Amino acid sequence: MRITARGNILVIALLLMNVLLFSGCEWIKPGNVEIADAKKTEAKPPAPVVVDGTRTSYADIVEKASPAVVQITAVFKQSTNAEGGGFENGPLFPGPQMPSRGAGSGVIVSKDGTILTNHHVIDSATRITVEMSDNKTFDAEVVGSDKPSDLAVLKIKGEEFPFLKLGDSDRVRVGDIVLAIGNPLGIGQSVTSGIISAKSRTTPLVDNASFQEFLQTDAPINRGNSGGALVNVNGELIGINSQILSQSGGSIGIGFAVPSNMAANVMEQLLKTGKVRRGMLGINIQTVNAAIAKQFGMDEAAGVIVSDVKSGGAAEKAGVKRGDIITALNGEKVDDGNALRNKVAGTLPGTEIKLSILRDKKQTEIAVTLDEYDLGAETGAKAPNTNDESGDSRQDRKLGVSVQPISPELASRFRIPDEVRGLVITDVDPKGPAAEAGLRPGFVIVEVNRQIVESIGDMRKALESSGDGAVLLLISRQGQTAFVTVRP
Repeated sequence: MRITARGNILVIALLLMNVLLFSGCEWIKPGNVEIADAKKTEAKPPAPVVVDGTRTSYADIVEKASPAVVQITAVFKQSTNAEGGGFENGPLFPGPQMPSRGAGSGVIVSKDGTILTNHHVIDSATRITVEMSDNKTFDAEVVGSDKPSDLAVLKIKGEEFPFLKLGDSDRVRVGDIVLAIGNPLGIGQSVTSGIISAKSRTTPLVDNASFQEFLQTDAPINRGNSGGALVNVNGELIGINSQILSQSGGSIGIGFAVPSNMAANVMEQLLKTGKVRRGMLGINIQTVNAAIAKQFGMDEAAGVIVSDVKSGGAAEKAGVKRGDIITALNGEKVDDGNALRNKVAGTLPGTEIKLSILRDKKQTEIAVTLDEYDLGAETGAKAPNTNDESGDSRQDRKLGVSVQPISPELASRFRIPDEVRGLVITDVDPKGPAAEAGLRPGFVIVEVNRQIVESIGDMRKALESSGDGAVLLLISRQGQTAFVTVRP
């Protein structure tokens, strides 16, 4: 029997149909397209966050933390639209005054709707709106705000809000992984990751009346992140994002957050009384460096040195003196002036503390009852200067400076406070040791080698006694005092 080519094709087609039918495949009819077993397919579980002991995702932390991070919109007092958005409101065609708006972030820290954010986010706002991650909005009330710490507490009405638990920022280590959550540049909630780069940082972005002990992180932080959350890998809030250092205005990996322990202290007081009370010693201090340690006969650089004592303040009443070196507070070692200041400020006024003092190479303890910190307090005035060589000036080649007793003309020229005594630097040799140590015209030399100098004669005697060694100066600059070592 001969099989034609057409017959071969027919046989092959029949065989293929049998294979399809017996293999269980469904015949797909035109116009009735279906995917086999689509309804029976189950969703795949999320990828594991830890593989072979290595974390591959932070999704679990973000899912836990992000609902508690909110966007804050603040409306401020009306201001003229100077930039203008069109002809009707441009500078050439003044229109009605328009309210200005600012955006930031905040963190819900209690299920009752208590929110932590930055003071600068809501300062002077006439209305504050909070938007949740699910787009629900609430009007917020300011419970209290504290400029020195750049923290504020808000409250929204409701209950059972998602919230973040505050962690212990003192236990944070440099190198720990952190996530920054906020609403940068108004684009919506965003998450970035990084590590803790440093602790107990201060920045030049605020004045001396501020209390800073920032956590530094390289997790990218941008405008709008202020008030947002810095969380650890346990999903705990360890900081409130506050500042960045940048020349461009965008993140360069140097961001700062207020540590959670400081935030907890401030929040507790604001919730109870609406204001923050801080303890104060009434001293100026600086961290002891190697040069100062050598001048004071110390084996190593440790502690903080008292460069000035406020008249009538808590420290003076307790017997603390200029030149004392504080080595411990309540038995806890002290090595940083800013850390000591913050610990004292974190203690309520009227509390008695114990300072371990090194004076004339002898260790002693002094009990001090803290005064209350006053943001507008001024150092008490001292008696006016009395100089036995008031008309003289002196060029000291050893230090490379020209000095002169303070006169009304010099006080006005260099803005020297009335209470400051000493010799004002009128000129500095740019190649001399004083210039190398950072001294500038207008600085006032208060002491030389721990001897008070109120005349040219006082300075001459103090320098003669030092020989050819380094000279320890107590310098006053715009009322702030500090020890400076000059090496001839």
